[in-house]
Amino acid sequence: MHLTRLSLTNFRNFARLDIDLPRRSVLLVGSNAQGKTSVLEAVYFLAAFTSFQTNSDRQLVNFVEARSKGLTVGRIVAEYISGDSRHSLEVRLIFEPVGVQNGKRLRKEILLDGVKRTASEAVGHFNAVLFVPQMSQIIEGGPDERRRYLNQTLAQIIPAYARTLSEYAQAITQRNALLKQLAERGGDPNQLAYWDETVTDRGAKLILWRIQAIQELETLAARVHLELTHSDEVLRLDYRPAFDPLATPENQFALKMDTETDRSGLELATIKERFAEELISLRREEIARGVTTIGPHRDELRFLANSIDLGEYGSRGQMRTALLSLKLAEVDWMKARSGEYPVILLDEVMAELDPQRRKDLLNYLGKAEQSLLTTTDLALFTDDFVDDATVWKVVNGTVQKNE
Repeated sequence: MHLTRLSLTNFRNFARLDIDLPRRSVLLVGSNAQGKTSVLEAVYFLAAFTSFQTNSDRQLVNFVEARSKGLTVGRIVAEYISGDSRHSLEVRLIFEPVGVQNGKRLRKEILLDGVKRTASEAVGHFNAVLFVPQMSQIIEGGPDERRRYLNQTLAQIIPAYARTLSEYAQAITQRNALLKQLAERGGDPNQLAYWDETVTDRGAKLILWRIQAIQELETLAARVHLELTHSDEVLRLDYRPAFDPLATPENQFALKMDTETDRSGLELATIKERFAEELISLRREEIARGVTTIGPHRDELRFLANSIDLGEYGSRGQMRTALLSLKLAEVDWMKARSGEYPVILLDEVMAELDPQRRKDLLNYLGKAEQSLLTTTDLALFTDDFVDDATVWKVVNGTVQKNE
């Protein structure tokens, strides 16, 4: 899979960009705040339909340029090749007037091969793996950062994941509202049965998909990590579901132990059945609290190196190596699942790595069909890599091709 053309209109500091992209590696070189990261942000938006820079899509639109033309619209348009087929993907960020106070609301339109699609329908058609320095939050940030990472990664490869996640989130919202109503006003607790069914049906699928994907990613990441650390560290991805479908034997307590839990043999029906039983057993407590206390919306994922939790005790170097291992594993995982390499996006990553890790990473990029890298310093790359790559200079929202 690789991009052949990218067009931006009123996106970040780009008033207009139209560029044909070659296969293999593209180096975007320039000073800070010139637009290098915005190019990667636009490409990743086509894969995840969310930004890695901000939680607000409103910030993506270049209002100065848009208003000067009388249109408050930002656009990302791409053409790409997947397998033997050519495709087009377009995202429109449209501000529309609302009410009498000249308010504006954002409407997002997605067109895949010219046909309007929802984000959950379009995600997964174009795949990208992103590596940026601030991704250390995946390891050292809160559980929501790790859940966000899981959701964005799995949605690209598992066809029904995004839709199921959306339906699950809506069901949790409705169930929580009913729980609060029952706590404040009373009523029949059996009213929860409908939302329990939806939550356990969608939630069981998410749990099963996460079990399978994390196990596969861990196998690949552990192998890369051994190479990067010269067999000094063993990396583990410790999935800790808020509802653990593994039954605890009767009259026994579940103790927290530093041992790997094997959930690979669990089937969907079993997960759903046990999830439903647990919700019923917690019904009185959840009504009192007015919130759903278990389920994929509260899952946790920890990163361990030689049994050390990197989020709590890992050094900066250990976290960088673990993230690099994870990202390279993502590339191989997407290739194994989809049959194609994703586009690799690396934002100022080389400055974060020691010389040996840089060499390891550059060697790995040779496997991919296409990679886009940003840097302020070409000296961080080997001469051979620069000679083989396409080098473009980014200056004040323009991309200048080297002749």
